Amino acid sequence: MLPAHRYYYLHNFQRALAWIAARYDDLLDDAERGFIARFAELPQPAQALLVRLLTRKGDVFRSAKLAYEEIGDIPAAAAPLLALGWLAADPDLTTEDLGRLYTKAELATLAGVKPGVRKEAMLQALQGAGPRPHRQWWPQAQEAVWQVRVAEICQRLRLLFFGNLRQQWDELVLTDLGIYQYESVDFSHDSRAFRQRTDVEDYLRLHAWREQLEASGPQADLLHAVSAAASSNPWLMARRAKLLMRIGQACERLRDWPQAEAAYAASPYRGARHRLMRVLEQQGRFEQAHALALAAAAQPEDEGEGQRVARMLPRLRRQLGLAAQRKAPEPGIIEQALCLTSSTEGAAVEVLARDHYARQGGSVHYVESGLINGLFGLLCWEAIFAPLPGAFFHPYQRGPADLAAPDFVARRASLFEACLARLDDGSYAARIRERYQAKAGIQAPFVHWGMLQPALLDEALACLPAADLRRLFERLLADLGAHRSGLPDLIRFGPQPGQYELIEVKGPGDRLQDNQIAWLRYCARHGIPARVCYVSWS
Repeated sequence: MLPAHRYYYLHNFQRALAWIAARYDDLLDDAERGFIARFAELPQPAQALLVRLLTRKGDVFRSAKLAYEEIGDIPAAAAPLLALGWLAADPDLTTEDLGRLYTKAELATLAGVKPGVRKEAMLQALQGAGPRPHRQWWPQAQEAVWQVRVAEICQRLRLLFFGNLRQQWDELVLTDLGIYQYESVDFSHDSRAFRQRTDVEDYLRLHAWREQLEASGPQADLLHAVSAAASSNPWLMARRAKLLMRIGQACERLRDWPQAEAAYAASPYRGARHRLMRVLEQQGRFEQAHALALAAAAQPEDEGEGQRVARMLPRLRRQLGLAAQRKAPEPGIIEQALCLTSSTEGAAVEVLARDHYARQGGSVHYVESGLINGLFGLLCWEAIFAPLPGAFFHPYQRGPADLAAPDFVARRASLFEACLARLDDGSYAARIRERYQAKAGIQAPFVHWGMLQPALLDEALACLPAADLRRLFERLLADLGAHRSGLPDLIRFGPQPGQYELIEVKGPGDRLQDNQIAWLRYCARHGIPARVCYVSWS
């Protein structure tokens, strides 16, 4: 008998079903509850085969192409699944299915053409036949073709377990193999992503609408359906707002200004208001765009919108014949011109600049936002992974589910302040090192383990003043979603403690992005050494 660990993927799936049954029994429908019960009654080979198929791409499979040592006799393992109707024998196949199932040589035989014909042409020749059972496509076939018929049920169960459809069942396998590691978080038995069945149905409906948008574009009935959707769940309403934003962007690409306007006007998603201003401007409705821009300037939703509106208002004022307004002075950004020899090996301009500064002395690293984010993530680990309600639903989370929520920091304000207090009492370096050792490799929202090597960590803790770290972390906390990107490319450490510099590198024709400008100005205001280096080629 094969050892039990050969069925590691099955054991993970069984644990997931048990987890779902224990926490979501009141939300399960009869089909889902029946699936969980019947799956437990299946012979182990049948269970294993179904899980194997669920974790493979597609839903149609050739039996002769399935070979799993621990399962053994594949047709015997499939028999109970066929009896239940969970696998369908001889399913209807489209030409797309044929293209996935068969080799080019096999398709040539099926289409009755020479092997040299392109695969696309072979499938086109078969297109007129339409969907038909496998045996009608290939009467002489000696093997069976099966279709998984419980994919939708298993998708709903996967949604209940993970709280999203982004994560797949094979993530459990990757964890079991040690490829992924997750933080252990204490959460109560009733911690779950969905509180009522309508939440599940609303999520699936939004997911289907997003797939429809990607497949067919922004059709009018889609915009109407999404605009009319409502839910008492704030998380689902945020997903709806994001989908409306996507619809608006798709309409913009088609220059369908009225539909884009309707989508943006219905969406409270970050960035939608500015896009609405742009759409109004495109339609020549300058007064409305100007009024909306003034409201946004007075109370911007975030720093990025404030920057975009500041650039837009002078243009709108010119369109309306209004006098220009004097802009408040901004803190200056230190600039440097640097002439380098371009690399014949195609090295990135940031790498060439790093090597140039390293030759001048000191230690220089290409880190982008990874270093500051990583130090923040390690110091504030307890606050980020605090088991608050609505944060953790299952053991396979990279971070809290509410990380993008507007109140994420506010709900953990005392925890974050306790973490930052270590910067004031001097215990921060030891804490960061301890967390680095204890948590190495664990999935975390702000820590990129591959970049944050021990030598870099030691240099950073030796050279970066605690007061500067506090300033940098405070800006991160002001808007975790927007401010976690845009930090300068390079960090240059001097020979003495406290000596360092952040350097943003721009190649010929490249310009600073809004988030980079914001970080450089913030550094200038708070005395954090930072500059932008404009590279030209010799």
